[in-house]
Amino acid sequence: MSSFEKNYDYRGPGDDVVEPKGLSATQSGNLIDGAPAGYHGTSIRYYPFTSCGWLTMIDRDVFGNEEGADIKYKTLSWPLVAVLMIAEIVSNGMLSLPAATAVVGIVPGVILIVFLGIFALYTSLVLIDFKLNHPEVHNMGDAGKILGGPILREILAAGTVIFAICATGSQLLAGQITLGVLSDNKLCLMWYTGIFAIPTLILSFPRTLDQLSWLCIPSCICILVAGLVGMAAAGAHPAPERHVDIARSASFYDAFVSITNPVFSYAGHFMFFILISEMKRPQDAKKAAWVLQVFATTFYAVFAIVMYVYLGPSVASPAFSSLPTKWAKATYGIALPNFLIAGSLYSHTAAKLFFIRLFRRTRHLHQHTMLGWGTWTVLIILANGAAFVLAVGVPIFAYLVSIAASLFASWYTYGIAGAFWLYDAWHGLDKGHVRGTYGMRAWTGSPVKTAVNMATFLAGAFICVAGTYVSVKLIVDAYNSGAVGEPFAC
Repeated sequence: MSSFEKNYDYRGPGDDVVEPKGLSATQSGNLIDGAPAGYHGTSIRYYPFTSCGWLTMIDRDVFGNEEGADIKYKTLSWPLVAVLMIAEIVSNGMLSLPAATAVVGIVPGVILIVFLGIFALYTSLVLIDFKLNHPEVHNMGDAGKILGGPILREILAAGTVIFAICATGSQLLAGQITLGVLSDNKLCLMWYTGIFAIPTLILSFPRTLDQLSWLCIPSCICILVAGLVGMAAAGAHPAPERHVDIARSASFYDAFVSITNPVFSYAGHFMFFILISEMKRPQDAKKAAWVLQVFATTFYAVFAIVMYVYLGPSVASPAFSSLPTKWAKATYGIALPNFLIAGSLYSHTAAKLFFIRLFRRTRHLHQHTMLGWGTWTVLIILANGAAFVLAVGVPIFAYLVSIAASLFASWYTYGIAGAFWLYDAWHGLDKGHVRGTYGMRAWTGSPVKTAVNMATFLAGAFICVAGTYVSVKLIVDAYNSGAVGEPFAC
């Protein structure tokens, strides 16, 4: 055996391996004496001089070689991924932005929305780089295994599922509000939620995101048109006692509640690994991220400004509820398909994480088998069922947004991206000039990036802790004041 022919193979984040003595994952840039992070000695022959690195990307890919497969996942183009991203992010979260702006004033509110949008763009690009460096990553749980082993894997995987179900519940609440407005609240609110949950379940059923992506095109059009109609209605029927505050003094408690709303409005990063895994060319994912964040940041800022200027500090959350009845019905009706598709994407994500975890590298993933389809059906029903229970159990829109943003979006959208860059830089995988440099030398060789990503991690931790505190206090105060009805009540 030649000196360049080594016995290594790649072990994905789901595999338990013991690294051979003397083989350092952090110091193994030498083709003869070591292997890069994630590679371990085995009896399988290894050829280092492949065009894609230590092993071909297809060997490390989540779905492997799909040639001849009955069910093919890697079919998405980057424009369709951009549409998917917009459909799941630019949704009911934006309806809370005018009320958040009213709390702190128009200047701080707009600065916050724009800053968080730019911040979200940066963290999305970091997440994409991490995915490209680790093509075996399918979800946040897989990334957690790389960062911190099996315990962190389970924490991040559980958080992804919980967040996806919370987000589905939020969309069910949006559907509940919409159906109630359209029908003048003639039925019990829980019935509206149940009615909306049925098509959400049906639309989340396709196994691949490609089958959902085409539905996202009208979804994006609907939320854009709904926002434009809402702004036009606000301009035509402004609040009689409206006024605009350039900046308002607010307590930490009130101010941070307003911060959690725009944080949630950008909270789609937990799906990015799953979306990129189903792309034909994952290298194009950054194009989709740029389209998403430029559109979302611009649309959010314009929507928040216009609605706040014309409806004043009393603007409701969701904002469409502050419009005259006929215009509220029009805007909610137009936006309804978006709420439906976004909810389907979230419940699909929760089910997909479990499904890939169970059947990765098995025939049930790519073939039409009874076990595969039976398991998928059960997972979809469970994800949507859990979201329904959550939606009717916590029937306050703004509080649900605050809880989800504080506990999960703080990390998935912001904080964890800093950890991804720090890990990759330490292992010589930074995309910049320190690529190939390991350990502390990589961090000190790129001090600005290191400082930015450490600050990103700390920002996520701060939003998580402070946001959770104020969200829990909000719920306690609401229940004590009698503002919240009983769970599962009309």
